[in-house]
Amino acid sequence: MSATEHKLANPDAGEISIVALIPALRAFARTFCREAYDADDLVQETLTKGLANLDKFEPGTRLKSWLFTIMRNTHYTRVKAAAREAPGLLDCASSRPISEPSQEWSVQSREVHQAIQKLPSHQREVLMLIGVLGVSYEETAEICGCAVGTVKSRLNRARAGVLEFLEENSPQALIEPRRQLSEHHSDTGAQDAKTAEAYLR
Repeated sequence: MSATEHKLANPDAGEISIVALIPALRAFARTFCREAYDADDLVQETLTKGLANLDKFEPGTRLKSWLFTIMRNTHYTRVKAAAREAPGLLDCASSRPISEPSQEWSVQSREVHQAIQKLPSHQREVLMLIGVLGVSYEETAEICGCAVGTVKSRLNRARAGVLEFLEENSPQALIEPRRQLSEHHSDTGAQDAKTAEAYLR
């Protein structure tokens, strides 16, 4: 086992292992994949490529961002390959809904989810990385292969697109009613407020 492999398998205190990043990888994979099993397959391929290329990982850099970059590149490579094999049959990734909202989502949360699905893929991935996964602007720019200014522009457009779809004027107008609802229906209201705020704060 190389020094890098040992480091990732046995991280020091405060460091993150590959296994600990699987939930975040699954969340990011759902940005690209319609079905859960496709997302899991993308995660598996990402991990396989990551482990096969550990010699290219630079200790001291962020493992999560490195794996997100591998996942994103893997997805778009798949899209291009599928388009070549069956031109016209593969819908543009930006126009396909990712998944149907799950039953446990309340009506308001489903509306937010549907609004996000309507976004172009390059806006949706930035919204997921920054709004949900807590990735910095700089790291997101590196993952997406663009400038920080482009990331900020995409994020602003994504948030504006969600608000426009929901016919709201500001994030606060969307979040506050859900906070008030949580005072009377804690589970539903808190979930709605948390969902909206994660994407639009």
